[in-house]
Amino acid sequence: CEDGGVSPRIVRRLQQLHPDLSGSRLKRAVIEGQVTVDGEVVDDPGAIVADGAAVVWDPNRKIRRRVDTSLEVLYEDDDAVAVVKPAGLLTHPTEAKELDTLLSRVSLWAKRRFGAGRRSYVAVVHRLDKETSGVLVFARSRRGLADLQAQLRNHTMDRRYVAVVEGNLFGDAGTFDQDLVEDRGDRRRGVARPGSTGTRAITEWRVLERFGVATLVEARLRTGRTHQIRVHFAHAGHPVVGDPVYRDPRRPPFPIAFPRQALHAGRLGWVTPAGEKALVEAAPPADFTQLLGALRERRRRGPRS
Repeated sequence: CEDGGVSPRIVRRLQQLHPDLSGSRLKRAVIEGQVTVDGEVVDDPGAIVADGAAVVWDPNRKIRRRVDTSLEVLYEDDDAVAVVKPAGLLTHPTEAKELDTLLSRVSLWAKRRFGAGRRSYVAVVHRLDKETSGVLVFARSRRGLADLQAQLRNHTMDRRYVAVVEGNLFGDAGTFDQDLVEDRGDRRRGVARPGSTGTRAITEWRVLERFGVATLVEARLRTGRTHQIRVHFAHAGHPVVGDPVYRDPRRPPFPIAFPRQALHAGRLGWVTPAGEKALVEAAPPADFTQLLGALRERRRRGPRS
């Protein structure tokens, strides 16, 4: 791996072995259980594969058509359930009607646990981008849904992320208070230009660790606009590492390859309908911590000439 960096995900390795096939086709092969790593079936398309591992796709292997049931539950009560969303998994289906989403996993968990009926109610409250990992809360009752949505609207939900952004941020803490627009002129979201109207977006941030070439930050959402953290940091000249959408393509390549935006929703807090405070936290996944390890090693030995 470049610069002692992160090992590739299984689909990336398959693309190296089968460059004539699309990533979506190879991802499906993984999900359907046709790919082995060192002889063992690996059906998680987000799995990290060690450099020396033997990755084999056998198109003749019997296909397993199922919804992945792996789910990490952090908190539950009668009105809410908080879980961890892995990177690479959609929060809910798109128009393509994907079978395996976080919503489908939580719904299956609820049905298995409580049986069909009112107690297995699950509803989406908010979402994370497909390539963002971290904590999400789903409603488990209509009362819970209304209550959680109200906290989102009123910006009283405690939502904190960790992100690795490019460059060395100036200052130890700060606030982005910049309106966002749906289309900045290239069909992508962006910061509103002076004199134009946008939707108010506020992101508070503080530095956790500096690497010279990048900075680890905690970002706290005071509003919850789509792609808010990614847009704010990119506009400031510090795009989230691995962000293919908002990073200026004219920037030189980041010295350590990372296959997704380095953004993780690590903390989520809300108030239950009974008035009690709920707080859940989740550590970043392996690929994120491997990126941090590679950055620390690069800092220790200094950039290569």
